Amino acid sequence: MYIARAVIPQSFIQDLLARTDIVEVVGRHVQLKKAGQNYSGLCPFHGEKTPSFTVSPSKQFFHCFGCGAHGSAIGFLMDHRGLSFIDAVKDLAQQVGLQLPESAPRDAEAASRSRGLTELLDQAAEFYRAQLKTSEVAIDYLKRRGLAGATAARYALGYAPDSWQPLRAAFDNYDDPRLAEAGLVIADEGKRYDRFRGRVMFPIRNRRGATIGFGARVMGAGEPKYLNSPETPVFHKGQELYGLFEAQEAIRLRKRAFVCEGYMDVIQLAQAGFGESVAALGTAVTSQHVTTLLRLTDHVIFAFDGDAAGRKAARRALEATLPAIGEAKRASFVLLPEGEDPDSLIRAGGAPAFEHQLEIALPLSRWFIKTLSEGRDLAQAEDRAALLTEAKPLVLSMAPGALRLQLVRELAEAARTPAEEVERLYGIAAAPTPMARRQPQAPRSSARVEDLKSRILTNLVAYPELAREFNAQIAAECLDSEQQIDRRIVDVWRAATRGAANSGALLEALADSEDAATYRALAARDMLQEGDGEAARADLAGAFSKLELARVEAEKDALARVIQDGATPERIDRYRELVEQHTRLKRALAGLGEPGVR
Repeated sequence: MYIARAVIPQSFIQDLLARTDIVEVVGRHVQLKKAGQNYSGLCPFHGEKTPSFTVSPSKQFFHCFGCGAHGSAIGFLMDHRGLSFIDAVKDLAQQVGLQLPESAPRDAEAASRSRGLTELLDQAAEFYRAQLKTSEVAIDYLKRRGLAGATAARYALGYAPDSWQPLRAAFDNYDDPRLAEAGLVIADEGKRYDRFRGRVMFPIRNRRGATIGFGARVMGAGEPKYLNSPETPVFHKGQELYGLFEAQEAIRLRKRAFVCEGYMDVIQLAQAGFGESVAALGTAVTSQHVTTLLRLTDHVIFAFDGDAAGRKAARRALEATLPAIGEAKRASFVLLPEGEDPDSLIRAGGAPAFEHQLEIALPLSRWFIKTLSEGRDLAQAEDRAALLTEAKPLVLSMAPGALRLQLVRELAEAARTPAEEVERLYGIAAAPTPMARRQPQAPRSSARVEDLKSRILTNLVAYPELAREFNAQIAAECLDSEQQIDRRIVDVWRAATRGAANSGALLEALADSEDAATYRALAARDMLQEGDGEAARADLAGAFSKLELARVEAEKDALARVIQDGATPERIDRYRELVEQHTRLKRALAGLGEPGVR
């Protein structure tokens, strides 16, 4: 899918989605009924008796508030019919009478190239497996780690000999440039040598079983302890999970998935009877990882090491889970005792030791409160305020629904604040009526710049067609900023001005963004509100005016203090200009029905 997105012009994808009616596409497979501005029905991705599956004709986007499934018409065909990205595009193109662009043959070429790389990686994996059988030092190492031969075979473990070019024995043409492209060989200033040498090899396989990369562990002293394949056309660490190929059957049968930190954790858990285990590939857990697992099971359990790195990994996993989880799904967190990881725990105490940790695992809601409360004295008002402030972006990353509601209530209880006050503070009070939605929402006078920019981002995701109207304001406010909220606004703005005319098209254009889950959550949240573009336009105008007003007031106040120390004609002229700007902006805000910052 990653390669297909790269070779099909985004302009064609946007044109295709503009001609496609998602209600018609989904309606062929799901019985839909009109529900206000949207359509609803029973979700085709999980069993339910009460409809939680919503399709928006204006946004060209579907979202299930039960299981979290979501996407454009392309995404629906991929999820419901199991099509690849290119096949879903071909299907829709045929339906609307569009001819695939001339770049389509390049897609076939890219797919062939991708298969060629995985074939080379499979060949290397077989070579490493054969080398393991003859390496006493590697076999002894694995035995000392407690691994049985059957376990090593199941995960296709191997060994890379400790020499510069052992893969010469595996390939007829060691100079084949594809070996470097696949991450097997390093070509450096005319020299070629194997990337992996003197290490135990852990093949990383996709869900179909094809080798896409390797993890490699040194057996003695040496750095790095683990060496992973680089990013390649077939290997993207933020998208793949180690052990998923081996675990998917167990995940389906046991209706749960364990996520841990390392290759050996996965293997030891599987050997102890927990075959439903996977691990992120030397990177933090992403929302895409969580989404992948939640499509296989209703319950994801994170089991991380009991050290500072493990706590950090658990926090990142929490942040990745919130935008991806639906109301029919569950997430739990196990933080092992200090100094332990699943590998060491299993070797010391066997399966019962890990079962005990599962018994005391915390559900997402309790882990959320525990994580954000660490280091804070909630008897102090200041620490309770800090808790609410830190929790806000995490809560807002979630899709609306019962789970978010319950999380807010537990947060309110921990902060000793009425839940209604927390909802108002976060701007997620009960969804407005259609008439109320047409009135721009007026933020409190103490609204911070980040709150205003959150309004901007939400409106642009809901109505990307408005992006062009605010080109100048977005460029002035966000283009040169390194703040996360500004970067997201710029990403949405650029995608919108390149042709994304509605939320579904926008999300398809940003599907490979690291913030894709955040954009999907914002789109899902807006689906609960029956609004229109005029209200969003006024809200955007008000937010940008308030940001400008805040800047003018800050400069005016600073200049007033300087003038007290010494007035010059230049300072007086500038102060008058600022006063005029301040008056103009206040009038503009009054005309929009919004109070000024002061």
